[in-house]
Amino acid sequence: MELRQLRYFMEVAEREHVSEAAVHLHVAQSAISRQIANLEDELGVALFEREGRNIKLTQIGKTFYNHCEIAMKAIDNARKQIDEHLDPERGTIKIGFPTSLSNHLLPNVISAFKDEYPNVSFHLRQGSYSFLIDSVKKGEIDVAFLGPVPKDDLEIESHILFTEHILALLPLTHPLADRKKLYLTDLKNDEFVSFPKGFILEKIIIDACKQVGFEPKISSEGEDLDAIKGLVSAGIGVTLLPESTFHESTPRMTVKIPLEIPEVRRTVGIIKQKDKTLAPSEKVFYSFVKEFFSRLQGFQ
Repeated sequence: MELRQLRYFMEVAEREHVSEAAVHLHVAQSAISRQIANLEDELGVALFEREGRNIKLTQIGKTFYNHCEIAMKAIDNARKQIDEHLDPERGTIKIGFPTSLSNHLLPNVISAFKDEYPNVSFHLRQGSYSFLIDSVKKGEIDVAFLGPVPKDDLEIESHILFTEHILALLPLTHPLADRKKLYLTDLKNDEFVSFPKGFILEKIIIDACKQVGFEPKISSEGEDLDAIKGLVSAGIGVTLLPESTFHESTPRMTVKIPLEIPEVRRTVGIIKQKDKTLAPSEKVFYSFVKEFFSRLQGFQ
């Protein structure tokens, strides 16, 4: 069994077409067909079955593909480890991040890191809370920034970078807009603007309101911070957002107000796969991030 055969097999499996795989791999179609036939002979099973003009994986072919995917990721990671062992200040780091940390935290960290390690490259992937955790577990991304930091997940190693308050965001026209602090129960009759169900910030809003005895009335939803803030600016409703999402300014026609009861907070941190050995550049970045926020907290 050769590595080339496995790569040909996976490409055909993903495209379900030998000629398309051949074009993508810049290899003759006959060469791919021959190598897959050799692979099937060696394994003693049919990996593909024809379906019209296309071919699809057999049931055992699907099982073999899943194992190949794991093996190829391990091989690619090993090659990366070797390359970076030769030059640890080069390499590409795959980083995941949520929308709530995309405008301030991530640019600041990467900018500071690039000042010290200009030859390291990044592949950045934005995603939902559950997507980022799953991607780290599968090895599709190396590290991810998250808030809140997941607890009690045996497959994840996490490090808390800081803890922040969740604030209320109200339209300037709101009757309570001149308050210095709010009880969350003050907003129980208001309509809320929220992220859709399944988003972690939606869960934070629901859980905080339930903690003080009411279910928030969700009138509108947005899938990113600008949409949420824009809806509040338009007077559509109120919302709860992490303090870091405001950076150095508050959206026009709105006011942010701290919550006194309950005091709602979230942790923000960095995670990696627990049993994965990070490549040299990834280790450097992981350590840099922890030290960066440690110094920042000390300064504050």
